[in-house]
Amino acid sequence: MKSIAFFNNKGGVGKTTLLCNVASHLALERDKKILVIDVDPQCNATQLMLDEEDVLAIYDDNKSFTIHSIIHPLSIGKGYSDTIIPRFVADYGVDLIPGDPRLALKEDLLSKDWQDAIAGDIRGLRTSVLFSELLGRCSKYDYVLFDMGPSLGSINRSVLLACDFFLSPMSIDIFSLKAIENISTSIQEWKRRLAHGVAQVDQTLKDDIPGGSSFKIMFAGYVAQQYIQKTTNGEKRAVAAYEAIMKRIPRSIKSNFIERLQPDQPDINYEIGTIPNLYSLIPMSQSAHKPIFALKAKDGVRGAHFNKVRDAEKIYKKISYQLIKNVDELS
Repeated sequence: MKSIAFFNNKGGVGKTTLLCNVASHLALERDKKILVIDVDPQCNATQLMLDEEDVLAIYDDNKSFTIHSIIHPLSIGKGYSDTIIPRFVADYGVDLIPGDPRLALKEDLLSKDWQDAIAGDIRGLRTSVLFSELLGRCSKYDYVLFDMGPSLGSINRSVLLACDFFLSPMSIDIFSLKAIENISTSIQEWKRRLAHGVAQVDQTLKDDIPGGSSFKIMFAGYVAQQYIQKTTNGEKRAVAAYEAIMKRIPRSIKSNFIERLQPDQPDINYEIGTIPNLYSLIPMSQSAHKPIFALKAKDGVRGAHFNKVRDAEKIYKKISYQLIKNVDELS
């Protein structure tokens, strides 16, 4: 099992749409066993995958199993949750642990316990690695994918602490380039502080830290999205304003993620793929609660949209292939 966080602390980069379509392509077209965990308190992946009736049923019933069910027992001193009850989403072919708006209320808990953790407190460390403990019970899956909110807060830190890899969806603007620097600086600082905290723990207690005590996450690649294309001499390419920024991304990725976070890893293709603006296919997918590449006439696809759906299938096929190739090469 490999765990992959889809993460960028800049919002509006198309992260959830990318994750859900990649997850579905891996499940439906490559026969992989996939678990999606929605750790964004806005619950975008949950709302995209499930229809309105299912979403209402989840949040009307306080006993529904959501991501809140994973962390709540810890917050009241009962230790780790003793069960996982994902729900199968047939149209996407994946299992899902739904998000929960109440997760936002646990940000303070995780923040406080992180301060205890980096001071060497074993209880603080156990709280901080709660997603490592969760992943330890997900061995039946090939890949576990986390949909995350756009922040460098304590929830996302706990997820990144647990995961094997992260992928960065990026919009083509200067703010995404700045986000790369922020992520790199934060991960380096978190690694340093965690190592300091673990070093102070009594050796006999270190076995009580699920997933070990190292910040092992590696950068798997990036996907540039939402740019506008034009056709020149029969070839589709980004318009000049977007293309200029796109050319800066590899240099920023290399200096911040590769050289600073994993300088000893093999030289691979970190550009996992690019996705142009898909325009009306996005709201169609949201309304139908289906992957973009699975949209049909009954979902509102008409005329030239069929070609765009086929193009989208090729795009997600390429991205899924390159992502898994990178993960295998870095493992």
